Amino acid sequence: MGFIPLFLTVGGACLLFFLTVKNAMQRKLNFQRDLFSKLGLDHPELGLILGEIADPEVVLERLRESEKERKISKKSFELIRQLKINKYQYNNLIKKAPYNWVAKISGFQPI
Repeated sequence: MGFIPLFLTVGGACLLFFLTVKNAMQRKLNFQRDLFSKLGLDHPELGLILGEIADPEVVLERLRESEKERKISKKSFELIRQLKINKYQYNNLIKKAPYNWVAKISGFQPI
């Protein structure tokens, strides 16, 4: 009878950890999609599809090719910088020990 509260407490802590990490990963993916949609709305010539996630380096090269005669805006560079930072943080989170278990169970893949 003394072990039941212990098992319930440990199980609850594991469940809360799982839900918290899953929520954090989902927020990072949604933030990445939002940044891509903002960039796609600001530069329709890039051909970014809303809700799509692509490599920020490829997007930067496309932007440089399309804006050869004009200077690229500071806002666009800031969005691309945020994309790179968010991608780096998300991929590092998935590689760490307890978080990669949650990512594997939930089906999260690196960007």
